[in-house]
Amino acid sequence: MTPKDFISKNMEEGFWAKNKVFIAIIVAGVVIALAVLVVGFNLVKNNKPAPSGGEQVGGETSVCLAKENTTVTRVIDGDTIVVAGGHSVRLLEMDTDESGYPCYKPAKAELEKLVLNKEVRLEKEQTDTDQYKRCLRNVFVGDINVGLEMVKRGFAVARFYEPDVKYKKEITSAEQDAIKNKLGCKWENKN
Repeated sequence: MTPKDFISKNMEEGFWAKNKVFIAIIVAGVVIALAVLVVGFNLVKNNKPAPSGGEQVGGETSVCLAKENTTVTRVIDGDTIVVAGGHSVRLLEMDTDESGYPCYKPAKAELEKLVLNKEVRLEKEQTDTDQYKRCLRNVFVGDINVGLEMVKRGFAVARFYEPDVKYKKEITSAEQDAIKNKLGCKWENKN
């Protein structure tokens, strides 16, 4: 029997009509399997370090797994780094320009000078991670608070989110000095 004969015979006998529930279940199973594969692929593809101790992200409690003493392996931008183990770390109490804004490249370059391929100490305040699953930490090279230094040099602005405000006084003062002295890409051309 040829495939054409098989199809013709089954069409005549109403195979599709008799088995539509079975066929619907098969089709639904294939659609669900494809959806699970796509979601699973995206989770693996976007695998990043987990978020906060106690913070809920996507229904899961997550914890920053970066070690306290570690090495910076990459600088993402002026306020985000990657440390050994592939964990993303967002510096606390400061903020820098995003891509496409005037101070983005200078701030990233300045942060690279300060931390890239160096041993750092990560200091947690209250919040463990943010909504992007980045570890939230103050970063130190020796005794130098890198976030404070970025603000002091005029490459970052002071930015605080309660309850993470341990160095608020020092960083606010550093920002005022940078503004007054027109330092760095944030303040040098401001009137």
